[in-house]
Amino acid sequence: MSTFEDGNLLETQPALFEGLAGRVGANVPLADVTWLRVGGPAEVLFQPSDRDDLATFLARLPNDIPLLVIGVGSNLLIRDGGVPGVVVRLSAKGFGGVEQKSDTRMEAGAACPDKRLSAAAHAAGIGGFHFYHGIPGAVGGALRMNAGANGTETCDRVVEVHALDRQGKKHVLTNDQMGYAYRHSSVSPDLIFTHAIFEGYREDPGVIQSEMDAVQQHRETVQPIREKTGGSTFKNPPGSSAWKEIDAAGCRGLMNGAAQMSPMHCNFMINTGSATAYDLEVLGETVRARVLEKSGVRLEWEIRRLGCFRDDQIVQEYLGRML
Repeated sequence: MSTFEDGNLLETQPALFEGLAGRVGANVPLADVTWLRVGGPAEVLFQPSDRDDLATFLARLPNDIPLLVIGVGSNLLIRDGGVPGVVVRLSAKGFGGVEQKSDTRMEAGAACPDKRLSAAAHAAGIGGFHFYHGIPGAVGGALRMNAGANGTETCDRVVEVHALDRQGKKHVLTNDQMGYAYRHSSVSPDLIFTHAIFEGYREDPGVIQSEMDAVQQHRETVQPIREKTGGSTFKNPPGSSAWKEIDAAGCRGLMNGAAQMSPMHCNFMINTGSATAYDLEVLGETVRARVLEKSGVRLEWEIRRLGCFRDDQIVQEYLGRML
């Protein structure tokens, strides 16, 4: 049964979508485009062909219609009730390009996988991008959350970020204007990143390859990279690591149905087969409660939880000992 069976925007406001070059669909399952493979449908899913197509649509879209932008879906938990309004998915064809702009600069689209940006910088002999080799996801998410690994963060490489606002107007933001902090930027959530310019430094490709190999070896050794996972579930609390707090609270390998905190890296939540978004979120909130009880630390979600709960499956924060 469709979550939006009483009618969706594609039926009730078809003029919003007329003449667009990109793909438009109603009641599109989002589980198929997220790494955790869970969640309900988008009321409308729009995949713009390019920046101009997206700007045209945004200029038409009333402010009271919900809008969610996603990329490759690596760190998303879409709830089982689905997402009302319009979900914009930035495609690799329209937003996934990457190219060298100078001896030390790269330009990458918001849908460019982080790993592809790392590989392109390596091919150009530009150092400082090896850390992206081990980060799941795409550039847009990295820009929004200041993704980082191996001692380097996105804020260390960003020169300028190009974006569209809800009215389809273009903006260019400097590094300082992004307001970066640990796994955070203070930029308005209404801005949609389309591409960015990054600055590295000249480096021998052999050195870069060695750094990328080290990143890959580390991931394969300590992370469940072949599982259905959204990457790190919780942010590291000040002065500690999320996995250490989870482990100390006895939550390594903890399960709720087919949802599990990975036995390999217990800050990775995995869908072992048939887990629902509800199963995963209940597990996450139970872990938060147990860590709070054990050490007094309030873990913050790093995975973005979006969309609507089903009426009978609302998840409260810090659930306590449900499992």
